[in-house]
Amino acid sequence: MWIQVVLLVGIGVVALLLNRSTADARHQAIRRLMLLGFVLAAAVSVMVPQWLSAVANRLGVGRGADLLLYALVIAFLSYISTSHRRMNQLSAKITALTRELTLTEARLEDERRAGPGA
Repeated sequence: MWIQVVLLVGIGVVALLLNRSTADARHQAIRRLMLLGFVLAAAVSVMVPQWLSAVANRLGVGRGADLLLYALVIAFLSYISTSHRRMNQLSAKITALTRELTLTEARLEDERRAGPGA
């Protein structure tokens, strides 16, 4: 039962991330803290595998491996949403740069055609 609530909250967080910009330092700091937490949890899980099973049992999941799978699904969805948003931002920047380059080249071509004395 608890795992369903945790997973639904995780999915909700991913949905919120889809609608928010991550360009500022606050979001970058949050991502770094989450990464640090993940690394620490992974290290503890490797050193004390029973810990993951105990956490899974408290959350209503039968095995630690299942809990790990659920967490990886949430992490994967987060990665996909972040990558998609970043790709859209880069695409918009490339489009703006391409337009500016095209307009600059057109201006230079007009100046060349007008000649040096014009």
